[in-house]
Amino acid sequence: MASHHAARDGAEGAAQQASGPEPRRRPAEPEPQRQPHEDLDPRAELSEFLRTRRDRLKPADVGLTDYSRRRRVPGLRREELAQLAGVSAAYYTRFEQGNARNVSREVVDAVSRVLGLSGDEHTHLLRLAQPERHPERHPGPPRQQVRPEVQELLTAVEGVPAYVWGRRSDVLAWNQTASAVFGDWAARAPQDRNWGRITFLDPASRELFTDWKAKAQDVVGQLRLWAGLRPDDARLASLIGELSMKSGDFRELWAAHDVKKKTHGTMPLTHPLVGPLTLRYETLTLPGDQDQSLTTYHAEPGSPSEQALRLLASWGADANRDRSTDTSH
Repeated sequence: MASHHAARDGAEGAAQQASGPEPRRRPAEPEPQRQPHEDLDPRAELSEFLRTRRDRLKPADVGLTDYSRRRRVPGLRREELAQLAGVSAAYYTRFEQGNARNVSREVVDAVSRVLGLSGDEHTHLLRLAQPERHPERHPGPPRQQVRPEVQELLTAVEGVPAYVWGRRSDVLAWNQTASAVFGDWAARAPQDRNWGRITFLDPASRELFTDWKAKAQDVVGQLRLWAGLRPDDARLASLIGELSMKSGDFRELWAAHDVKKKTHGTMPLTHPLVGPLTLRYETLTLPGDQDQSLTTYHAEPGSPSEQALRLLASWGADANRDRSTDTSH
């Protein structure tokens, strides 16, 4: 994405790729940040997810009358949630703390109903409450490969920004139009072709995404979903550790425990070459690999954004031809 600045120069001329003694009384220590090698703790993830969901509700939201003047918790108490879900307060406490065994689907559904969870949140809670058992910690599934037919599809729809992304929001394949819109992914190291690193560690992303916070929330929500699915993924733990140490914005959003699956919507951009444009996106899960998704973007027909997108597609094609010519000599 940082290459957008070089692209702007290229459109105008020649392109370039661009401590003291300890006090007597020790202060309360801040919560330690996750180190890159640490696993994601499923029990802690479950506990924090349920706590943050309770915190966002008030008794009146679920039909309860609050007779107390002061509440020690910002949202629902555990015993209030337990009562509405039809379980004992002691059992729900064990459940929220990750100490309940063999939690039934009925209990999870009841808790989800009381908390008003979305479909994505309900799925996430099920994964946390009924995690798959993996006997050994491992670095995660093998690196994903994009089928040649999918690569051909990306080329066939050139003019429409399209890319394939997979586990941990890694960008796996793309066409030239997508590169023209979002930046030269080919110029990035493979491990940096990741929406988490791009969004939180590349300053250019804050200029490109007009509503950067919404984009950041989408990225974190998707990472949360993957964390619920594969808490033993060492590569994910390393990514979360890196982002937590390098970005305060990421730490804040990660602590909120919000989950969100990217499917469709509208994305406003401020592009360094063509200025403001608004694109609509659609995301489809690819057959043959449920962990790979294809996202395409298009503009409203006849709109200024459509004209801007055509210009970017043309520039992307020209840049690709220039690179091909350079490598052939």
